[in-house]
Amino acid sequence: MSHEATNWAIKQRGLKPTAKIVLWHLCDRFNPDYGCFPSQARLAHDCEISRSTLNDHLRQLEAGGLLCRVPRIDPVTKRQQPTRYILGFERGFTPAGVVPGPEIGHGNPDDLETTDDAGTCGLNELDAVDPCPDFGHGTQPKAVSGFRPDPCPEMGQSRVRNPDTNLVREPLSKSVKEEEDAAAREANFDLFFAKLLSALGFSANASLPAWWQGAPARTHVRRWIDDLGLSEDRIIEVAAETRRDHPNPPDGPKALDRFMERAAQRDALAVANSVKARRRSKAQSKPRPSPDETAAFYAAKVNSDEYLPQNMISAAMCGLMLERGLVTPERLRMRGVL
Repeated sequence: MSHEATNWAIKQRGLKPTAKIVLWHLCDRFNPDYGCFPSQARLAHDCEISRSTLNDHLRQLEAGGLLCRVPRIDPVTKRQQPTRYILGFERGFTPAGVVPGPEIGHGNPDDLETTDDAGTCGLNELDAVDPCPDFGHGTQPKAVSGFRPDPCPEMGQSRVRNPDTNLVREPLSKSVKEEEDAAAREANFDLFFAKLLSALGFSANASLPAWWQGAPARTHVRRWIDDLGLSEDRIIEVAAETRRDHPNPPDGPKALDRFMERAAQRDALAVANSVKARRRSKAQSKPRPSPDETAAFYAAKVNSDEYLPQNMISAAMCGLMLERGLVTPERLRMRGVL
């Protein structure tokens, strides 16, 4: 890593965001003694983009005169080696005029041997390297991978896709509707929070104390809604009540916790009492059945064939049913009541 290189990358203007990220990571991999030669896989991983997108931005950076790529191949094994990147701040840098190769576009492979600007980017004879190992350009034997010597992103045997023709798109992590709903909820909470501050006596244009600023204060207020079950209107009502008893605004949301908890308890108790009152009123509103109706109800049970518990009918009820002639003693004995 070289601070000089990364500072130079940061100072470049007029680049697209992704292109600047690529340039910065190239400079981050620059070594003052040995140069810059990260593999494409490493560079694409650092930039979090695909290799085809990486090649597209490298072509733009090279066309803008910010770097030059020098392909390399092992002279003994003929195996591919990472490309050497000559950056614009290096001494003796000369932007390439025409740079053939599949990573950046079409070109004449013979130019690697005849054109110094294209093949060596203005380096001296000792720095010159062999043709591109990644794709087999030039006079060296083709790469061991078996691909033809001159593939490029626009040709069928390219190792990487052409980003302009790729039809696959990453799915959205969140739908537009969900994002709009989240933004609307946040806007509504901002309005509620402003009303709460106003109820506590804070002026709209005045600067807030530190304990009422930032996300912690807002998160604490949200707990009154989520954990205590208080509505926004109820919170503002309780906040206004506290100001009537205390001349100064509270020192942060925590100072209101006790009041909010009591309000939640009172609301829960009121709801419980309301439920009991409704049940009591419902029970009182229904008239009690008369003795004749009660005797008729139990007589229907005795005269039917459905299951009849032994202790369901008392002796007094048996007397009522016999007096009214609703059942016979034989039926009561048969059903096991007498």
